[in-house]
Amino acid sequence: MAAVKKTARKKSRDLEKTYATSEFVGKLRRLADSLESGRPFQIQIAGERISVPARAHYNIEHERTGGEVEIEFQIRWSDA
Repeated sequence: MAAVKKTARKKSRDLEKTYATSEFVGKLRRLADSLESGRPFQIQIAGERISVPARAHYNIEHERTGGEVEIEFQIRWSDA
């Protein structure tokens, strides 16, 4: 009888982390290198190692409300 491997579902989380400019630039460079080469992108955020697959979708969001302006670089994929 073949063993069935179950993947544990990770807990939901929503956090924001602020980086120094040099750290942010380094992460963007590593992301760009991964995208150009078609490789997954590896990053650790608040103690959790995350692997972004090459098949991920990328978008940029711009918001302006109440005197604040925000740009978000978003990376999305399904882990199912």
